[in-house]
Amino acid sequence: MLKGNKLYSILFNKCPRCHQGDFFITKSAYNRRFDKMHQRCSVCGQDFEPEPGFYTGALYVSYALYVAWTIGTFVLFYVLLNIDVMVYMWCLLPSLVILTPYFFRMARRVWINIFVAYNPANKK
Repeated sequence: MLKGNKLYSILFNKCPRCHQGDFFITKSAYNRRFDKMHQRCSVCGQDFEPEPGFYTGALYVSYALYVAWTIGTFVLFYVLLNIDVMVYMWCLLPSLVILTPYFFRMARRVWINIFVAYNPANKK
């Protein structure tokens, strides 16, 4: 995937402006400090929290990710594989808990990418 594409920044934990600096401090979503972000990009200086409460809108993105996961797995398990609904629920609930850190980080990266444009020429 090439730099300059919003998906690059979202999928690879990169700054939305320069696509070089890391967005979150840790690489893995499954770490004790999974929610810690850098204040600014180490390459271009982009502020990762432009205003207080900026990431409140990421709650809606997170909700959309959960809904997509739930509907996708329902179609797979119940409609295509014809598995009982209770078995599906017993599989769905742990998967939602396991995916929570990943969806948290993904929602924040999607949210900031909505508002910050790619500009590789803008360096410190």
